[in-house]
Amino acid sequence: MYHRSMAKRSEIEDALRRLAPHIPAHEFVVVVDHALDSRGLATASAEAAAWLSLVAYVRHALTDYDELLENGYDQDSARHFVAAEIEMILQGWGSRRRLSSEE
Repeated sequence: MYHRSMAKRSEIEDALRRLAPHIPAHEFVVVVDHALDSRGLATASAEAAAWLSLVAYVRHALTDYDELLENGYDQDSARHFVAAEIEMILQGWGSRRRLSSEE
């Protein structure tokens, strides 16, 4: 079990390095840990887990998304209002991948 979880960690770390090569080290660790700890990402490929965890981290930790929800915006509207900011952060971290309409 330990070996399998270390292998999964390594795969997610590699995927995250490809997706966001300039992500700060402390944020890198948080994103990887989230990808590993999320039950919803347990069966996802390393690439999908890294990407979805990265987007979720940026959305919740680095934008006003949660504040918008607290102020009564629905999830789709809140995501719309923070999408450009998420894209800017991801680009700054070297990501060439863009958000899809579902993300």
